[in-house]
Amino acid sequence: MSHALESIWQNAATQQYPQGALYIVATPIGNLADITVRALYVLQLVDAIACEDTRRSKPLLNQYGISKPLIAVHDYNESDIATSLITRLQNGERIALITDAGTPAVSDPGSRVVAAAHAAGVRVVPIAGACAAVAAMSAAGYDGGFHFHGFLPNKANARNQTLQSLASISSNIVFYESPHRLHDTIAALAEHFSERTLTIGKELTKLHESVTILPLCNASQWLTQAAVPRGEYVLVLSAPAHEVNQHTGWQPTLVVLLNELPLKQAVALTCQITGAPKNEVYQQALSLKANAPETE
Repeated sequence: MSHALESIWQNAATQQYPQGALYIVATPIGNLADITVRALYVLQLVDAIACEDTRRSKPLLNQYGISKPLIAVHDYNESDIATSLITRLQNGERIALITDAGTPAVSDPGSRVVAAAHAAGVRVVPIAGACAAVAAMSAAGYDGGFHFHGFLPNKANARNQTLQSLASISSNIVFYESPHRLHDTIAALAEHFSERTLTIGKELTKLHESVTILPLCNASQWLTQAAVPRGEYVLVLSAPAHEVNQHTGWQPTLVVLLNELPLKQAVALTCQITGAPKNEVYQQALSLKANAPETE
């Protein structure tokens, strides 16, 4: 281990890891290198690891040289297993909660265990890490925040009803989707949100990763030409145009400030006064400066 890695490991070791606590540990969403030093330290420290599927978690943990008793916690037994986990935690054990990939208790099992821990007065400690929704959002290039929805319903009627209810959401929306339902979901999104843009993140962090940005009005053409879907997908639906462009009256403010102040200060004040997006204001300021008539 290099000196730098030793230093980071020692930093993790000197932090507080109370007994009788439930540790919510994020694991990689594909790339084994995307695990934090703190996560590795906690997984080596705990008395047991509660996981979504022991058959998938054991090989993952083996890659990091971690061998701990595993407890299966999935959708069908989560409520029942929570009781036994709380008993163990109240007896002073440290238990980590992981899922097959990413952060537990978001779109994967774990929320009922976490809720039971809080109800019992057990400390819950999040160990942050990889998140597919955040990774996809960062690669989409959309302004503003996002509403996380996760998986849509399987059946067409239920899916359409859900999409209708999401039409009132004013921010970007993030969905997860499996390969065998990808085409049906994109077709449904195009039917309900044809004026918006969709970012399709495929196999994020993995060997065959790709990010595609698609105007939903062109979805039918894309679907006929797209390869057979494989792997895991994250879909980011852009916010309504009227929400993205709600600050359209900032240009006069920028012009006035540019006449009196340096460019960066004018941009900063314009954003502060009007709430306009900084990148857009900055590009406009550069354009105005470039096209301004020379003064004698």
